[in-house]
Amino acid sequence: DGNANASLVLGIVSLIFTFVPIWGFIPIITAVIGLVLGLSAKKSIKENPNEVTGMGMATAGIILCTFVIVIFILGLMGCVLFSATNVKMIK
Repeated sequence: DGNANASLVLGIVSLIFTFVPIWGFIPIITAVIGLVLGLSAKKSIKENPNEVTGMGMATAGIILCTFVIVIFILGLMGCVLFSATNVKMIK
């Protein structure tokens, strides 16, 4: 399934971009798109198991994209908490 391939590729790309600070919000955008495509692919594969393949790729894409989203949210929370503690130190 093309959506499974796209989900896996976007998961890999978003994982790579997560660790390159210059890219900003691009990893989260690609991860969300990849997650939606992966879920769509799994639904399509379950509806037509004899015609459509790629369940493993869809699952891998979903896992990668979910991992990137969690890492991004944790990093964002860390930045917010760090900046909040620095504001208290300055006062």
